[in-house]
Amino acid sequence: MTGFRVRPGDGHRQAPWPVCRICPRFAIDLGSSRTRVWSPGRGVVLDVPTVTFPGARAMYPVRRGTIVDPEGTARMLDRLLRRRVPGFSRPLIVITTPVLGGPGFRSAALTALEVLHPRTVLTVPSAKAIALGAGADLTRPLLVADIGAHVTEVALLCDGEVTDAYRTALGTGDLDENTTYRELTRAMIAMVTDMLRLDESEQTLNALERGVVLAGGGALRPEFTYDLTRQLRVPVQPVPAPHTAALRGASHVLESAHRHPAISAPAHPPDRARE
Repeated sequence: MTGFRVRPGDGHRQAPWPVCRICPRFAIDLGSSRTRVWSPGRGVVLDVPTVTFPGARAMYPVRRGTIVDPEGTARMLDRLLRRRVPGFSRPLIVITTPVLGGPGFRSAALTALEVLHPRTVLTVPSAKAIALGAGADLTRPLLVADIGAHVTEVALLCDGEVTDAYRTALGTGDLDENTTYRELTRAMIAMVTDMLRLDESEQTLNALERGVVLAGGGALRPEFTYDLTRQLRVPVQPVPAPHTAALRGASHVLESAHRHPAISAPAHPPDRARE
């Protein structure tokens, strides 16, 4: 596997310019299992299964970190959020993306979000969002492990940017009597081992010495923390409310972007999508 580097352009500059206070704003974490949405002043307004209903049966438009049905995703987002976008207003949206989702996930997400007629859409890699949501020190190398329902990713952040990442199409939703948590932890150990072996800069080693930041629904299960700590022999720290850490980080990006003049100004030109 190889890492995929992304630059979300989350706009951290602060200044006292005027901003639009009434435009709707949403941070969205679009997962294979659940879709979560945060809105200023309200917090988490949605935490629902990622499912759409084109007919009499349910369909799952996101599978193992891939948007397989952009039209179905658009229908779901329209059903969930349309009533929260008043009149002809155009929302500012920040959406998390799997670290190794690549341009395909971002393109499909942007296509699906067009149903809300957004003013601006920003994307942020889930690993960076988790680090922001956990309040981690991003001036030093950091290892983030995200155990989702159907995808698990391990990412290295340096200076706040993802520089290497690995994934396995296995998550907590796959665990049963035949597939135990030990199989998933073995896959995570293998990913960290490959990172260490291929990194000539020693940044992975420096990050590992700090310990591993653990997030996703799997971080709610203590067996993962125990097994990873025992095998890696470094601290493995689940973040507070790990299943919503990425959403919290996306909300920080959203509020920072809202104060940025190039983004918060009325969009007279065509819509802008940024990474």
